[in-house]
Amino acid sequence: MKRVLLLLTLSLFISCKKKTEEVKTEVKENPEFSALHDGDIIFQTSLSSQSQAIQMATKSVYSHCGVIYKEADKYYVFEAIQPVTKTPLEKWIARGKDSHYVVKRLNAAKNGLKDWQIREMKEAGKEMAGKDYDLYFGWGDDKIYCSELVWKLYHKAGADLCPTQQLKDFDLTNNAVKQKLHERYGSNIPMEEKVVSPAALFNSSLLYTVTSK
Repeated sequence: MKRVLLLLTLSLFISCKKKTEEVKTEVKENPEFSALHDGDIIFQTSLSSQSQAIQMATKSVYSHCGVIYKEADKYYVFEAIQPVTKTPLEKWIARGKDSHYVVKRLNAAKNGLKDWQIREMKEAGKEMAGKDYDLYFGWGDDKIYCSELVWKLYHKAGADLCPTQQLKDFDLTNNAVKQKLHERYGSNIPMEEKVVSPAALFNSSLLYTVTSK
């Protein structure tokens, strides 16, 4: 009887060990992401209904962005969608047009942001997590849109990535832009609203490209 129990115990141990090894294999880091650091900014062309209007208004192909963090050997993108949340990096990439993305980093942080900067960004992120996406692109903190999220996280880390603009600074003449503005604001378009766009972040002289695909 003791011998039977011993054999059963060994069998269970070997089985559990095998399953653990399988799980470890599943979460193995994608070598494509080996150059990434916490706090890197990732850009893509969104396939959302407002993406075309954003592209036309800002003269850029990039209409969505977020901040990369690594947790337990997996990469995530902290982003303002509905609601503000973290999304597995591979899922985030697959969601964009042609799975194309560009990752950028501060010129002054070639080896990654300082620990205190990451802490500040993550603390600020806790206050934003779960908030609704801001369809009206307001500058208040009750709702958040994607480039506003990135800008404010970096502001907490001591870096203002680009000057803010006003809605009137963008090209609002395209029909797709006019239609989206009418849907959101009717005839009361807040032309002087303080805003920051994905394009302004992408073109920031404070950032350089780490990798793209």
